[in-house]
Amino acid sequence: MSDLAVLDTPQGADIRRRRRRLVRAGVLGACLVYLGFLLVGPLAGIAWTALKSGWHVVPDTFSQTDVRHAFYLTAIIAVITVVVTGFFGVVVAWVLVRQRFVGRSLLNALVDLPFALSPVAVGLACMLIFGRGGWFEPFFAARGIQVLFALPSMVLVTIFIAIPFVIREVQPVLEEVGTEEEDASRTLGASVTQTFFRVTLPNIRWALLYGIALTTARSIGEIGAVLVVSGLTQGSTETATLYIYRAMEDRLFSEAYVVALTLAAVSIVILAAIEWFKHKRIREDET
Repeated sequence: MSDLAVLDTPQGADIRRRRRRLVRAGVLGACLVYLGFLLVGPLAGIAWTALKSGWHVVPDTFSQTDVRHAFYLTAIIAVITVVVTGFFGVVVAWVLVRQRFVGRSLLNALVDLPFALSPVAVGLACMLIFGRGGWFEPFFAARGIQVLFALPSMVLVTIFIAIPFVIREVQPVLEEVGTEEEDASRTLGASVTQTFFRVTLPNIRWALLYGIALTTARSIGEIGAVLVVSGLTQGSTETATLYIYRAMEDRLFSEAYVVALTLAAVSIVILAAIEWFKHKRIREDET
């Protein structure tokens, strides 16, 4: 009996099922190895290195004034970045999907510009604009506002780098849901604002939350652009990532790893919480 004839028998069907299971198991195994090697492995290495001298290193690290201030400054930058990019990200995504205008393709391409530019180049551009002899330096100096080597410049470069995340998460969802529900809402007499909050926002809420999570992770982990514009003043313009940078130079490895592990844990918790609430909501809708 030929091989093709064997595959048509019950024994052949069982062979095909086993092959499919082996293929799925192989693909799953490859994914687990890949993610474990690139994600879980480094995090486990950081955790082991940070705690190998004992758990006391954690409270000792967070008892330092510089560490607490670094996390406080990082939180301020992250909150401002999330609010600004979240609001304008939804607006830009809505304009790109719902409106047709000259230059739309150019605007759509510009959204990805922060992905293409080096963060260091972003910091240097900020220095060119707001630094000594910069384009806007006289305007702010005359009003006693310090932009460079202060919080404003650190927020500006972080916002620039985080621009695409909310837009690119929300945009495809808006395209997928279409305009039928929004048109129906306006036909029933709802205003543009009412339509957005009652129809559009519920449809894009999970994409928006994922965009916010990615923005948060990016903003708390940024170092290149912030390093250029901050001046790296200990206890003043030093974020958590800049503290890690300085601690590694000062050979304070345990403290650096504890702070790095904390930043990683924050990002993981945010993403895990969103995923958990999403699946919980889906299960509630299905019941």
